[in-house]
Amino acid sequence: MDQLRITIVQTNLEWENPLKNRAYFSEIINNLNEPTHLIVLPEMFTTGFSMNPRKSAEQMNGKTVRWMTDLAKSKNIHILGSIIIKENRKYFNRLIWMPPDGNYTWYDKHHLFRMEGERDFYTPGNQQLITKIGNWKFKPLICYDLRFPVWIRNRNDYDILVFIANWPEPRRKVWKTLLIARAIENQAYVIGLNRIGLDGREISYSGDSMVINPRGEVISKTVPYEESIETVFLSYQELMDFRQKFPVYLDADKFEII
Repeated sequence: MDQLRITIVQTNLEWENPLKNRAYFSEIINNLNEPTHLIVLPEMFTTGFSMNPRKSAEQMNGKTVRWMTDLAKSKNIHILGSIIIKENRKYFNRLIWMPPDGNYTWYDKHHLFRMEGERDFYTPGNQQLITKIGNWKFKPLICYDLRFPVWIRNRNDYDILVFIANWPEPRRKVWKTLLIARAIENQAYVIGLNRIGLDGREISYSGDSMVINPRGEVISKTVPYEESIETVFLSYQELMDFRQKFPVYLDADKFEII
């Protein structure tokens, strides 16, 4: 598969209201007028960035995972987004990767945002996730993970980095700068999907969602502060040609994450 179609959904979220958010995303996905392989939804897309997991947490056999399963199957697409999960008396900011066949995988956010108290309510994950669509390899991550290049470093094991976020407006320059840096240093496509609007804590979000090629060039046209549903085409051959012409990864330092 050379051309991959990825749809990013930059929108506002209803605060701690999974029912309304699922209904709204159902409407968006059902009204897509062009085919896509993957739909990317924001971090905590059913609630916003809530520090009240007791109110909104679900089980892995709960309504949202079933909703993702049914929608991915009916539309023959992959869906990616994170929700609040309770498991073994612990809470996780868990990214769900849902393929059309329902055999989902997940990634628990590793770097929890201490400045908003996320560490006080959620348990960090310690496992990374590499998953595939056809011959394309993905590494999906969550928001604050973006600041930690060692956790992200490409060991020639992925083609696309995906960051889903609730990244506040005051640090929008950091968001945009780091997304471009991660594309360049890892010679990979980078998808950064952020929400817009005001959450229940009066925190503002500008969106600034982007798709970036391995040269660090922004190839999407999503407008900040506005709802935007955009499908972007990525070329596998273009990625392979660039890596072959400029094989930076061959000189990368070896390291271990402890």
